[in-house]
Amino acid sequence: MKPDYIIIRGPLGIGKTTIAEKLAKKLKGEYISIDLVLEKLELDHIEGRGIPVRNFLKVNENIMPKLKETLSSGKLVVIDGNFYHKEQIEDLIKKLNFKHYVFNLKASLETCIKRDDNRKKVYGEQAVKDVYKLVSTFDYGVSINTENKTENEVVDEILRRIK
Repeated sequence: MKPDYIIIRGPLGIGKTTIAEKLAKKLKGEYISIDLVLEKLELDHIEGRGIPVRNFLKVNENIMPKLKETLSSGKLVVIDGNFYHKEQIEDLIKKLNFKHYVFNLKASLETCIKRDDNRKKVYGEQAVKDVYKLVSTFDYGVSINTENKTENEVVDEILRRIK
């Protein structure tokens, strides 16, 4: 089943953004970052164990018109985010009547911490641990182990699974 949109989820440092951007480019699709929309709307504040689900649902509401317009035009969309609230994924799927895949990227906590340390915007070990714990509470979609794989190898694996 060739999808109309793809959701890439996983913990901090897993490589979601790089993989989603490369995937969107290869598929000549549109890329949307949940984190950037959270930040733009100033909904990225943490309460208790993380960013509350209501903030992610507001992000979904905000991106929905653009998503529907892009998908209706026949252009594929790749969305990346931590998606540590199952409700956020289910809300997107329910509101978008289009074929989709969800890819759940996985690696060890140690690998995510190392990858976070090596990027431009470092979130820090505690943030990586916190988000890792939240994301790991459930699996959703097709799981892909990114351990010891390059971003291109992960992109190629996703492409094989969607064709």
